[in-house]
Amino acid sequence: MRAVHTEVLIVGGGPCGLMAALELGRRGVRCLLVDRKPSTAFNPQANATQARTMEHFRRLGIAEQVRAQGLPADHPTDVAYLTRFAGHELARLRLPTAGAARGLARTLSGSWSAAELPHRVSQKFVEAVLREQAQKQGGCELRYGWELQHCTDTGGGIEAVVAPVPAPGVAGAAAPEPLAVHAAYVLAADGARSPTRARLGIGWEGATGFRRRFMGGRMLAVYLRAPDFYRLNPRDRAWMYVQVHPRQRAFILSIDGQAEFAFHVQLPEDASDEPPDEAQARRLFAQASGLSIDIEILSMATWLAGHALVAERFRQGRVFLGGDAAHLFTPTGGLGYNTAVEDAVNLAWKLHAVLRGQGGETLLASYEAERQAVARRNTGYARRFADSIGLFEAVDELDDDTPAGAQAREQAGAPLQAHARLEFNIPGVTFGARYDGSPVIVADGTTPPPDAANAYTPSACPGGRPPHAWLADGRSLFDTFGAGWTLLVLGPGAVPDQRGARWVEAAHALGVELAVVAQADEALRTLYEAPLALIRPDHVVAWRGHDDAQAAAVLAHVLGRDR
Repeated sequence: MRAVHTEVLIVGGGPCGLMAALELGRRGVRCLLVDRKPSTAFNPQANATQARTMEHFRRLGIAEQVRAQGLPADHPTDVAYLTRFAGHELARLRLPTAGAARGLARTLSGSWSAAELPHRVSQKFVEAVLREQAQKQGGCELRYGWELQHCTDTGGGIEAVVAPVPAPGVAGAAAPEPLAVHAAYVLAADGARSPTRARLGIGWEGATGFRRRFMGGRMLAVYLRAPDFYRLNPRDRAWMYVQVHPRQRAFILSIDGQAEFAFHVQLPEDASDEPPDEAQARRLFAQASGLSIDIEILSMATWLAGHALVAERFRQGRVFLGGDAAHLFTPTGGLGYNTAVEDAVNLAWKLHAVLRGQGGETLLASYEAERQAVARRNTGYARRFADSIGLFEAVDELDDDTPAGAQAREQAGAPLQAHARLEFNIPGVTFGARYDGSPVIVADGTTPPPDAANAYTPSACPGGRPPHAWLADGRSLFDTFGAGWTLLVLGPGAVPDQRGARWVEAAHALGVELAVVAQADEALRTLYEAPLALIRPDHVVAWRGHDDAQAAAVLAHVLGRDR
């Protein structure tokens, strides 16, 4: 068996695995990614890229490429609630188009002070972009149609075997030989049924099996083409239509703004355990849409809503869990995919630091300490959103063309409008995740703002996202950060050579890349509440203070070298 040597073996080529490959590759870390699928996702899957994820894509230089995917630039991204997709409208949250979002971000402050706004785009398009970018990294090798067959943690490294997945119905065809892989670490991002997590004996904690009228129980997902949907639908165009009806609950998402859609419908509790056939799927779509139109079914499958699960451990020895292998959501709020991306962002720079001798074992231990707490938080928020819409009672008269029906629709409007704001205007969820208590964050005794779904208070309290600001020259403050660590020197008289010399010296001694960025604007010093702030490679405030006296000790702590 031919042997290959790499530094990180990545199992799973979804958003977490691909983002990890890209982050590692751009730092010069060799990685091999394997995924059982023949390519990136065919089905739409997740459909909302939150603003924090878009800021990471901006950091990597791919935000505009991602924003060009999915809906046309002028397509509304509204979320509409109706008795049927072409029926009575009950509530609507109006949201900016992709084209408008570019300029709008520069005008917002407070909760939505950000370098990027959210983007409505199918995960399948994002995966294609991430794969393209990862393949450009010299040390990244991506093998779709390959699987992990065996993995042993020897204590000093990983010994694994990967092999091509047998092609169905191709008897006797010559297949590539399996490979023996020698790696330093493994990232298992191999999905909700993760074979790697199962082999390690890591179970779930949390709750599952929630039963709701909607988003709780068996769901049918249909990826379809309906070229006449918009032409025949009398309602204002939207990105997402949610059916609220006493006898059926469903939603449909636009994939390309033209003809492709993802349709999800709650199956009745007494429905057969057998998956619905295409004829049943067409009937369910017709009932949900209220339209008599032809559809082409591209794929369909059942799935189970009602999970809020987090892995008991995110690490065992040299194996790390990420993405759906580490946390399982009901997909309200779009939090599963976005949490998965940030798992990769968090872990990749830490693996690089340890592999290059910059970081200590505590740095790797901080991955679980930081990401498991965020996963618990985010699954909790997704459960709250699912309860909000799933437990809403649609009365029998809601779709009737009668005075009683009109009254029922009026009464339903306010709670549905409130739900729309709760689930889809979530700057607090997006930006407010924190790593308080992490062993590689230097707390300064201050208290962070309260965690709330729909409001975010920018704060440089160590452990959270740095406060954002637009600079006088039109750039985002985040655009000035270095590719590695960044020391912000803030306020009038900010001179990098004077305030950052000891930091540069300490970073050089550790082999760490540190950019010193001076910003003389007093407003920035006020925003950060200190003249100095140390920003991690994943854009998290690791420390803030007033002088450089402890520069060497602070860097040793945030790199996990002082324990």
